[in-house]
Amino acid sequence: MSEQAGARFQRLVSIMHTLRSPEGCAWDREQTLLSLRPFVLEETCELLDALDEGDMEALREELGDFLFEAVFLAELCAEAGHFTIADSIQAVTDKLIRRHPHVFTPDGEPLPKTAAITATGVKAQWDDIKAVERTEAGKPVKTTLSGIPRALPALQRADLLGRRAATAGFDWVKATDVLDKIDEEARELRQAVESRGATSAEAEEELGDLFFAIANLARKMGIDSETALRRANDKFQDRFEAMEHAITAEGGAIRDLPFEDLDARWNVAKQAVHRVHGNTKDTKSTKVHTKNDR
Repeated sequence: MSEQAGARFQRLVSIMHTLRSPEGCAWDREQTLLSLRPFVLEETCELLDALDEGDMEALREELGDFLFEAVFLAELCAEAGHFTIADSIQAVTDKLIRRHPHVFTPDGEPLPKTAAITATGVKAQWDDIKAVERTEAGKPVKTTLSGIPRALPALQRADLLGRRAATAGFDWVKATDVLDKIDEEARELRQAVESRGATSAEAEEELGDLFFAIANLARKMGIDSETALRRANDKFQDRFEAMEHAITAEGGAIRDLPFEDLDARWNVAKQAVHRVHGNTKDTKSTKVHTKNDR
């Protein structure tokens, strides 16, 4: 299997090289590291959709698209003389061996018997090894919140910031304490809107504080905020489209109806969608399943 994967991967790298060649594709030749950024984000989101749906056929395809973006970026870097995709593979391989001394020898050979170590112990060991690597490389001392990408979706970044701060003891005791904070932030937002206006910088700041508090509530409840919001988005879209389809079937147009009529039809659509799909709260879990922060 590994030989087959290696040959197919090399084929992908070769195809990418051809696409970037003078005889290749005009669009591919025009791309830059920055122009590829939205495509990397798009493919990441499509991969997450496949994971959420549990669709293995879609996951197979999206993993390929995700891998292609990595190969594309590496090809641009190779052309500029920075590094190749082989260098990236070697870097992550060395890192995995180095940070799993309970599994591999320094040469990368599997140990005859894995040392007894818990998942918590593995995480602590990983962090200790990272700290040593940073010191040896002459990099700045890592803070509690270092390494959390600013380009992450805002809710996900808020969740990670809260988790890291909690490891240092900076956290609410229980979820109800965060509810009190949310009430406080909501009051401050209302005051900012009433005194400064809904489009003021103060209102924007208070709205951000409210979002951050809500993300921390999700964390304290053991709920993935991104997943919860995606499902809320899906639920809203399903209900809105059911309402619009009903209006269209009657020969009407949704934009021509007053809000009061739409509100009544919304309640009907809520019940219809609920009957078709059931209560998603009972069938789907939004509990967080985190992996090691690597």
